[in-house]
Amino acid sequence: EAGVEFVSFASLGDDERSRLSDYFHDQVFPVLMPLAVDPAHPFPYISGLSLNLAIRIRNARTGRQEFARLKVPPMLPRFVEISREGERVRYLALEDLIANHLGDLFPGMEVLDHHAFRLTRNEDMVIEEDETENLIQALEAELMRRRFGPPIRLEVTEDMDELTLKLLISELDITEQEVYRIPGPLDLRGLFGLSRLNRPELKYKPHLPTTAIAFQPGDNNERSDIFSAIRTGDVLVHHPYESFATSVQAFLDQAAKDPQVLAIKQTLYRTSGDSPIIQSLIDAAEAGKQVLALVEVKARFDEAANIVWARKLEKAGVHVVYGLVGLKTHCKLALVIREEEGTLRSYCHIGTGNYNPKTSRIYEDYGLFTADEQVGRDLTRLFNELSGYAIEKKFKRLLVAPLHLRKGLLRLIEAERRNAAEGKPARIRIKVNSMVDEQIIDALYRASQAGVPVEIWVRGICSIKPGVPGLSENITVRSILGRYLEHSRIFAFHNGGDEQIYIGSADMMHRNLDRRVEALVRVTDPTHLAQLMTLFDLAMSDATSSWWLDASGTWVRHHLDEHGNQLVDLQDQTMNDVQSRRRARATR
Repeated sequence: EAGVEFVSFASLGDDERSRLSDYFHDQVFPVLMPLAVDPAHPFPYISGLSLNLAIRIRNARTGRQEFARLKVPPMLPRFVEISREGERVRYLALEDLIANHLGDLFPGMEVLDHHAFRLTRNEDMVIEEDETENLIQALEAELMRRRFGPPIRLEVTEDMDELTLKLLISELDITEQEVYRIPGPLDLRGLFGLSRLNRPELKYKPHLPTTAIAFQPGDNNERSDIFSAIRTGDVLVHHPYESFATSVQAFLDQAAKDPQVLAIKQTLYRTSGDSPIIQSLIDAAEAGKQVLALVEVKARFDEAANIVWARKLEKAGVHVVYGLVGLKTHCKLALVIREEEGTLRSYCHIGTGNYNPKTSRIYEDYGLFTADEQVGRDLTRLFNELSGYAIEKKFKRLLVAPLHLRKGLLRLIEAERRNAAEGKPARIRIKVNSMVDEQIIDALYRASQAGVPVEIWVRGICSIKPGVPGLSENITVRSILGRYLEHSRIFAFHNGGDEQIYIGSADMMHRNLDRRVEALVRVTDPTHLAQLMTLFDLAMSDATSSWWLDASGTWVRHHLDEHGNQLVDLQDQTMNDVQSRRRARATR
């Protein structure tokens, strides 16, 4: 339909086969490493998520059948371009090209059969933090072992013969329940390469994030004073519609260069290569400021990168700590202490997403900037506890896991249930990535039974069953998929008309509520409250394109109206709304 076609080698003409054969011998053959399995060659190590060919061959001289494994080179393009005529492009999978030249790899042998397979290994890391003397060294040792983790899944092509499959199951020490026959090609990550095609009509229209109104340059186009803007009032920034670079990055950059700034404290869970966030912390330390970086070196699959950043920060004079024993620090916090007229003022940022300039372009998140004294005291206390030994104290505008966050949400849910039972207005709205915590779900069921309208906006796993009579008929669950990954977490409670809304880092999962340090901050500015409610109104509207979860646990796509017209795209509409706010300010 779009002119992009994937074909098999068998369907190609002689000229195309000849050209591809030349490509194979020039570009592919030199990097291939066929590994035979026989008494002199034990079954080879199979790296996790690598694409491989399992090959059965017969020795023409002895008549004996043998087995060989061939890894598809990951450094080569996964799909080989065959032809291009205007907008029509044809591709051949690299493993198909290799499979049709196996005779060149095994001269004098008869190729009997070949099939693709892919192995997934368990890459969980187990570190006894209370027993190790050096967390970094223990992590590095565990990272070396992780690539040899036990197999937990074997994906094979649908037509793999039983003889080959039994050999793989035996050699990989895997069970039949862990085998998945896949009808299509294995490992679809190579399809990301198609995004480089020059086909703008197949892509989203470019979107340039705008600078949040509070941080926009003045009349003389002078650089915005971030601290002055935050002193004026709380600033709520919505990424990627509003720029990460001109808000979060600018905040830390100005803090690093400002001679009145005495200290910067920040949590780092995931960041990017050559991160300007890291550089700002280094610049601040080199300028003589007190800088604390709480680096979560146990961030899944970012452990190695975070160890590198931690050492780079330490070398620059940053005080680097690794959080509390047994807990991951997942909260997104930054605290700047500035001297103003003989007193100290705290400037805070609490976010729903990582301090990562790259993912901030494709992840939807919120961040709250505030100079509120309560939040400043909360963050000062929390950072001191994170760099010490334990989280004990309660906070004024924060809900903090693992001690208080679940309790706080359960208390707010219960208040809505009581209001509904007494005939008062009530409503609960929650936006999360995952909703699986039994205590939270049971509380929401009780609220629904009392008549509370409960609206859940979830991106991933959801264990709630909405619309079950007598249990959850007042619960609605929606999911929105689009160009951006919906990543923010929002918790809104009607509270008798005095809306209470929290944003932050916590999903409703055991790991987030029991084994991580998470933080939610209460949003208080009426404009921000209205903005968040408007977003929820749009997300839950029947006129918005979304996926609906039904009582059977099935997701149903809802994207066309009764006339077959496309429904409203929430992310496009949000872009327009943000741009409209900017234009409205420009005309004032």
